[in-house]
Amino acid sequence: MERLVAVAQSAADAAGEVLRKYFRQRFEIIDKEDHSPVTIADREAEEAMTSVILKSFPTHAVFGEENGWRCAEKSADYVWVLDPIDGTKSFITGKPLFGTLIALLHNGKPVMGIIDQPILRERWVGVDGKKTTLNGQEISVRPCNVLAQAYLYTTSPHLFEGDAEDAFIRVRDKVKVPLYGCDCYAYALLASGFVDLVVESGLKWCLEWTKSEPGSQFSAQAIFVFKLGFNVVAAGDSRVHGQALAALRWR
Repeated sequence: MERLVAVAQSAADAAGEVLRKYFRQRFEIIDKEDHSPVTIADREAEEAMTSVILKSFPTHAVFGEENGWRCAEKSADYVWVLDPIDGTKSFITGKPLFGTLIALLHNGKPVMGIIDQPILRERWVGVDGKKTTLNGQEISVRPCNVLAQAYLYTTSPHLFEGDAEDAFIRVRDKVKVPLYGCDCYAYALLASGFVDLVVESGLKWCLEWTKSEPGSQFSAQAIFVFKLGFNVVAAGDSRVHGQALAALRWR
C-alpha cells in the first residue's frame, strides 16, 4: 500500500503543476454535451495523472472523467478513478475551492482516496484502515449530536429537483447554517472537523474516500457510481447523520 500511496501522491503532484499553470489565466472553455464546462487544464491534468499511474502500474486500469477508460474495466484488479478538476466552474472563475480527486479501488472496493487543492497546497489522503491526513497530519471529524447545531454544505441548491428539492429544503431549514459552493472541498472540511454535514443530489459520479473516523457516516449505495440522480448524505457524527436522513426521508 505504501507504494500505491506514493504513486497517488506523485499523480496529484503532476496534476497540481498543470493546474497552477492555468489557474486565473485566459484559456478556451468548452461546453460538454451535458452543458458542463471543460478546459485544456482538465484534459492536461488528467493525462499527467494517468501517465504517472500507468508508468508505475501498467497492468492497472484507469478511469478518468474526461477520457474514460484507459483499459477494459474488467481486466484489472486495481482501478484508479480520476477527476482532474472537481469544481471546474470554481476553477474557471478563479475561486480556489476546486479539487483534484483520486480514488483507488481493489476488486471493486475503495481502498484509498485523495482530495488535493493545488492552489492552497492542501492534500487530504485517506487509506482504508487508517486515519485520514491533511498534509501528513492526522485529522478527525467533530461531534455534533443535534441537527439544529449542524453546519451544512451543498454544492448548489439548484442541483436539487422535484422530490429531492423538497427533501433538501426540509433538512436545510433544520440546520444551524446552510452553506454553498465548495464542491469536493466541502468533504475535505467535513473530514477535518470544520463542518458537520454534506448533502448532494444529481451527481453523475461520486468519488470520495473512506471514513476518516469510526463515527463518521457516508450514506450511499457505493463510493464510485455512474448513475444520474445519485444522492449523498455525509456526516461526521452518526447522530446528526440519522437526523438528517429522517428529515430528508429519501427513499
